[in-house]
Amino acid sequence: MGTPDSAPSAPLLRGLTRRRFLGGVLGLGSAAALSACSTPGLEKYGLDARAATDLSSGQKVVDWSNWPEYVDVNDKTQRHPSLDQFKKATGITVRYTEDVTDNDVIFAKLKPALAAGRDTGRDLVVVTDWMIERMIRLTWAQEIDHGNIPNLKNLEPTLLNVSFDKGRKFSIPWQSGFTGVAYNPKATDGVKVTSVDQLLHDKRLKGKVTLLTELRDTVGLTMLAMGKDPSDFQESEFYDAIDVLRDAKAAGQIQGFTGNEYGQGLAAGDIAACMAWTGDVVQLQADNPHLGYVLPKAGHMLWSDNFFIPNQAAHKTNAEKLINWYYQPKIAAEVEDYVNYIPTVVGVQDILVKEDPDVAKNPLIFPDAKVRSTSHVFQGVSAQQDTEFNRAFQALIGG
Repeated sequence: MGTPDSAPSAPLLRGLTRRRFLGGVLGLGSAAALSACSTPGLEKYGLDARAATDLSSGQKVVDWSNWPEYVDVNDKTQRHPSLDQFKKATGITVRYTEDVTDNDVIFAKLKPALAAGRDTGRDLVVVTDWMIERMIRLTWAQEIDHGNIPNLKNLEPTLLNVSFDKGRKFSIPWQSGFTGVAYNPKATDGVKVTSVDQLLHDKRLKGKVTLLTELRDTVGLTMLAMGKDPSDFQESEFYDAIDVLRDAKAAGQIQGFTGNEYGQGLAAGDIAACMAWTGDVVQLQADNPHLGYVLPKAGHMLWSDNFFIPNQAAHKTNAEKLINWYYQPKIAAEVEDYVNYIPTVVGVQDILVKEDPDVAKNPLIFPDAKVRSTSHVFQGVSAQQDTEFNRAFQALIGG
């Protein structure tokens, strides 16, 4: 694997911070989520107020906020080689900060400045699909100049025309992952768990199943098991899925809802089967090769974390140059060899076949076209739906 043995697991650290739902059932993040789309005046700053005077030509810096352990690191120096190479090639210094510890926490940090039409102090921020959808809806993300990103030609084609940002005008993918089903055969008495239907209804697993505290993953996989498409659904179908989940919980089938803390329980056998993310499982299987992971035949969820440029960013062109840098397959391969998520850049696998064959051959990192064709990105939602869907899901997991 690309992660050194002595270092914390990048995907597990990533999952722990990325996938903690709304800061708790009714915590700070939850309050931010429910109020985000109803606060008066949030949308008063339109397209004409998004851009500041671009200081890029005179100030060779770019401020980038990212998640912890989400870019390549030299184990000996603790420096980021790809960032050092960028400075050498362009003369631009990256002030890199790992302060995106939760989607709603970073939203709460950015909100006061964005709502007031001020610079956030960040030129580039990485957030998950549903959060970038919110930023676009609130007109808080600047339109990206694709002319400054010629390497965008290397974008994985399936990530170009997502429902919340067709043509990627306001966001550019950083890393992706799938959500599927993991199981410990020692805890299932040898039963192979291959479907969400088994998670919700197989009595042999009763009380030993966990689902995810991420709405779009848990509800999305449930909708797929019901024969519905989470990338194109009616409101009634969302609530039908909530009803199915509520019934399974009431029947005692579900042990609980988790972030990626399922990893320890799954490895120990305290959890027999669960919904799980590919990045976590790649690392778990390194120490526990007996663990199983399946992308259900009914389909699976695809999510991405995405670059966006906040309104009033002072170094927009420099930010676009940095995105362009990471869309070179060779540079993207350096990152991928460390973080082990699904790359968003075409050509990375060909490079790693020579440099790290174990990573290059891993189907959870480099899925084939057939697997990609059965992946689904959760449908974009309105402001009102965002609030109502979150409220219903919180009632489910907290009730």
